[in-house]
Parts: sequence; C-alpha cells; structure tokens
Amino acid sequence: MTAVFSHGRLRLYLLKLLAEGPRHGYELIRLLENRFHGLYAPSAGTIYPRLQRMEADGLITHTASGGRKVYEITDAGRAELDQRQAELVSLEADINASLADLSTLADEVEQGVRGSVRDLKKELREATRQARSAPPGPSGFGWGYPPRPGAARPSTPPADVVTELEEKAAQLLAEVRRLARTGRASQETMRATLVVLDGAIDQVRRLLR
Repeated sequence: MTAVFSHGRLRLYLLKLLAEGPRHGYELIRLLENRFHGLYAPSAGTIYPRLQRMEADGLITHTASGGRKVYEITDAGRAELDQRQAELVSLEADINASLADLSTLADEVEQGVRGSVRDLKKELREATRQARSAPPGPSGFGWGYPPRPGAARPSTPPADVVTELEEKAAQLLAEVRRLARTGRASQETMRATLVVLDGAIDQVRRLLR
C-alpha cells in the first residue's frame, strides 16, 4: 500500500484532504484509514514529519486549538493541488486498484483458511469414527495395539483439537489483516501466506493418516 504513495504522492493526498477543510494530524490519519477501508493506516511518524515539511514549504499553516495543531491549506498549497490535478486523478485510480487487489487476496486467504478448517474437521471426525469402530487390540482397547506400560487407555481425537485448530486459523487471519492495515502486506506477502498455509495444511493431513 505504501507504494501507492511513493514520489510525493502522500503529500499530494494530504493537500487534497486539507483542501476539504482544516484538520489536525489524528483526523488526517483516520481519514486515510477510512479511505483504505482499514487496510492501511499511516503512523504518526509518517504523517507529522510530512506536515512539518509541507508547512516549511508554505503549502499549509497551523493554529493551536485545544492543545492540538490544526492544519489548513494555504494559497500556495491550493496552487500546487491545482497543478497536480491529473496526478491526483491517477492516484485515486491507483488507490482503487490497490484496494481491489488486496481485498481479493485477503478474501483468498480467508476462504483458504476456512475451507481447510472445514476439511480438517471432517478428517478428524472420520478419524474418530474409524477409531471407535476399530477392532480391539490385544489389550482389549481399540486402535489395534496395546497401550504402553502405565499409559492411559487410548482415546479418540479430542474435540479440543478442533477448537484449537480454529483458534490458530483465526490468529492467522488476524495477523494477515494486521499486516494489511499497517501497509506491510504486499501482494507477494499475501501470496506467500497462501503457500505457507497450504504447506501447513498438508502436514496436518499427513499426521491424520
């Protein structure tokens, strides 16, 4: 997501937002987050240094209100914004395309996780069914083999395994969304996540066989 704002384009977008009305820094961060539907939220360390440089360049000014700096675009800032209207149109198009790509990839990850969890739940249920119907071993227990000395009677796969699996899947989705919101989830990162997920699912299935 940060690539969208390369080469001074974040400065351009901040001018656009300030042309709509005076804002303090936190408002600008929230407006950007809303524009990206929560998939990107710039940090204070990204926004405030740019605002300082823009003020030094005479593009914006600020007044103090309630202990906060409220920024307002100047005539020079409006002039730059007017000169860069074609670039602003291109930027908006790139933002929309980037949002579509990341949303699609996030959906692929989520669907992959949910589908894999459903499949594994079915396999766990099947493993449980087979374990219960297996003929008793020499010890009289199921699973076709005697327990180790001092071991408890073998049991079918516990239900809490499925619960823990779902929790891990939810953690994965939360991490992917966190990366996307902080702007560090590129298309390559998201696709790498899918590869890692597929490999992990294959390993779990091999354990169940």
